[in-house]
Amino acid sequence: MFVAISPAGKSDSSGFSGETVTLESVDGVQVKADVYEIKDKKAPVILLFHQAGFSRGEYRETAPLLNDLGFNCIAIDQRSGKGVNGVTNETFIDASAKGISTKYPDAFPDLKAALKFAMRKYPSNKIIVWGSSYSASLVFVLAQKYLDKISAVIAFSPGEYFKFRGKEIKEYAKKVSCPVFITSAKNEHGYWKGIYESIPDGNKSFFLPETDGVHGSRALWKSNPSHKEYWKALKIFLLKIK
Repeated sequence: MFVAISPAGKSDSSGFSGETVTLESVDGVQVKADVYEIKDKKAPVILLFHQAGFSRGEYRETAPLLNDLGFNCIAIDQRSGKGVNGVTNETFIDASAKGISTKYPDAFPDLKAALKFAMRKYPSNKIIVWGSSYSASLVFVLAQKYLDKISAVIAFSPGEYFKFRGKEIKEYAKKVSCPVFITSAKNEHGYWKGIYESIPDGNKSFFLPETDGVHGSRALWKSNPSHKEYWKALKIFLLKIK
């Protein structure tokens, strides 16, 4: 279920031009999402999930560039986060007002709501799930649950930040059979090494920058001196999926 609240083609105060919709999570939390759509409605769809303390604003710079590469994008506010780039996390506000927990694992229903929305809106398209920091861990849980719906996983700085329903993230990763790309800051390799090793051999790859790099999807922002390195590695992976 979703309700459009901002028509396509109009810009908000942060510069976004597109459609903003409200999705309903299984527990009644209202999940805010921005839809970045290109002319090719049959093109792959990337679901963009933000890092701790952030909002869907994490992708205001990145999503249009992914559009240029030929991908439709949907960026959501998860209930665990606050805001970034002038975009307030409205899902967090709604969950808090309803007295619903906003810890990292609690955001999983929001990811599910985004996936189900994408499946309805783009029923025949490839769907790629993309996480940043804690959500980069949750995308492995999502991917193993919906093996037949998800075409690829992209994880920026995942880690064993929490257990999900009593299990470590690597336990979910070992069941993920679609192509996977992992990247992070250079010194974060140890955080996700076990997760990467658990993923079945074959369609998996990772990238570490020559410089220090940056945590999460912020690595792609122009403000990161090494952003071109990250984009180069990411594009190689995306073109294989497309």
